[in-house]
Amino acid sequence: MINMFEVNETNEMIEKENLDVRTITMGISLLDCIDSDLNKVCDNIYKKITGKAKNLVNVGEEISREYGIPIVNKRISVTPISLIGAAACESIDDYVKIAKTLDKAAKEVGVNLLGGFSALVSKGMTPKEELLIRSIPKALAETERVCSSVNVGSTKTGINMDAVRLMGEIIKETAELTKENDCAGCMKLVVFCNAPDDNPFMAGAFHGVTEADCVINVGVSGPGVVKTALEKVRGKNFEELCETIKKTAFKVTRVGQLVAKEASKALDVPFGIVDLSLAPTPAIGDSVADILCEIGLEYAGAPGTTAALALLNDQVKKGGVMASSYVGGLSGAFIPVSEDQGMINAVTKGALTLEKLEAMTCVCSVGLDMIAIPGDTKATSISGIIADEMAIGMVNQKTTAVRLIPALGKDVGDVVEFGGLFGYAPVMPVNKFSCDDFINRKGRIPAPIHSFKN
Repeated sequence: MINMFEVNETNEMIEKENLDVRTITMGISLLDCIDSDLNKVCDNIYKKITGKAKNLVNVGEEISREYGIPIVNKRISVTPISLIGAAACESIDDYVKIAKTLDKAAKEVGVNLLGGFSALVSKGMTPKEELLIRSIPKALAETERVCSSVNVGSTKTGINMDAVRLMGEIIKETAELTKENDCAGCMKLVVFCNAPDDNPFMAGAFHGVTEADCVINVGVSGPGVVKTALEKVRGKNFEELCETIKKTAFKVTRVGQLVAKEASKALDVPFGIVDLSLAPTPAIGDSVADILCEIGLEYAGAPGTTAALALLNDQVKKGGVMASSYVGGLSGAFIPVSEDQGMINAVTKGALTLEKLEAMTCVCSVGLDMIAIPGDTKATSISGIIADEMAIGMVNQKTTAVRLIPALGKDVGDVVEFGGLFGYAPVMPVNKFSCDDFINRKGRIPAPIHSFKN
């Protein structure tokens, strides 16, 4: 039974500690939209999305009003478009036409972002998958709400270094085509290793081919709630620290489970998963870095940061899995720089470097996220950073990702303003030594020995 104390406690979390449901994401399969005629494909896509998601935003707002729970975003993820467009697309402009159709559908139903302009190329690329990848810069420059992701590696297949090399060039081109808007296209582009099929968070969400025709996935968030809980156990031992994080994560996840079930029922769409990631925002007090400081660090990046983050990530998962039978997506702690005021402060103070962030990604739920780098960074250097992060994911059998923003015309110490949930970011230095000869080798890095499970 839920008692009045627990109700009041949850209300306090919402009102004072930035507890919210970060997103309700409807995953929609577009496999039945495939056709050899491009116009037919676009018509099918538009009808399917606007039909399935027509009530998504209204239902989210009704649940928010009824339960008093802020639901920040309503989003859609779709089947990777490299598959949907393969039979009809013969040029970059053909794929861009599909991207514009997705954007039009997203605007029609009122969602803020739509993910799935994606390709899964961890072992190799078909000509159509490569075509989609090459269309990404133009697609993101000419749409508002479409997000793109490319999975270039996995524990089972290794790392497709041809795709890694190409993605360095694509990120640079995307920055160039959107430079009038602070290179904002790169905010909507993620490179993955071990990308999950059911991630509700943007910009990396897509609807996996193993998924049902339509599902509801929910992403919760509560860094402020965890930090406030930890303030009550300052100076206590690690056992009390861990218990506090677990109990708090349980409560946060139960809120997400409630919203997911209600949305599933109201929309008559199966419930998929709850992603229990701690996703920060630029709001004061809603920071993963501040949790690390509450654990005992002066700034994120200080010695002990990786251990503190590992502890936090593990306890969040242990608490969350007790609250829902269907935990999925990424689930852990996000450490984006621009979206976390504590991370921004740590970078500004010199406590946090790109190399330290890379070490932290070994134990958190994603990777190098929303990091602004100098605009003159070479494409091969970007590919090298991607390769390093993919290797961490491949060897550790976990999801890792890279979302870098080459800030054209800006250098180390300058600030890039993104606005809204994306926040702002100080430009971070990148190692200037060359990796050209490594990146320009062709082929793939083999899967690690421990991937052989059969």
